[in-house]
Amino acid sequence: MRTIAAPFTVAAPPGARIRDRLRVDAPDQKVLTLVGQHLGRHQRADLTERISIGLVAVKDNRRAERKKNLTAVSSSRWAGAMTRTSEDQYQLSMRCLYDERAGLRRAIAKITRRLAVPCGQRTGRVRGYRDQGERFNKQQRLQALQARLAVVEQRITEGRPPVVMGGRRTARMRHNLAHAQLTAEDWRRRWDAARLFLTADGESGAPHGNYTITVDPAEAA
Repeated sequence: MRTIAAPFTVAAPPGARIRDRLRVDAPDQKVLTLVGQHLGRHQRADLTERISIGLVAVKDNRRAERKKNLTAVSSSRWAGAMTRTSEDQYQLSMRCLYDERAGLRRAIAKITRRLAVPCGQRTGRVRGYRDQGERFNKQQRLQALQARLAVVEQRITEGRPPVVMGGRRTARMRHNLAHAQLTAEDWRRRWDAARLFLTADGESGAPHGNYTITVDPAEAA
């Protein structure tokens, strides 16, 4: 028989990923903004290309080819971060579609069961709706849910989830600035800032991060 090894504790992760606010002077702020805009534009283009590839195995997502093209307009480290971010965003968006599909199916099944029971009555543990008015509203709700489910199913089949770079909530604010208590200029600044890209993956053996973005704990304090 196989011998069971003695229990042991797994070591803590040796690295960390941080996101912080940079406090810089005006010239550095201008440079970082230009870099963020440049990288953000190319990262959004790469994400668009990744979505167009669809749901494929990791070996077929053409990451090496995309990274090579991005390296020509940035650097190898920036390109690696952009393609990795695109893949993470794509996989997260697909998981959100799967969760949405599961939620819609549960809601449709529940309404369908209750619609099968006459108003004001009960069949087993399933209770019908209170009156014809509520039943009619739920029938309309069922049709709306079925329409949404059809769209989600199609997106999953095509492997093309909807993604809003900058945030869907921020995008919707543009249509109701008064309710969000924002001016058009304030919204534009928030939107542009959310679409900047300043991310560099770490490097094994490099002190305080990597040779693209370095954070010294003594200076950060």
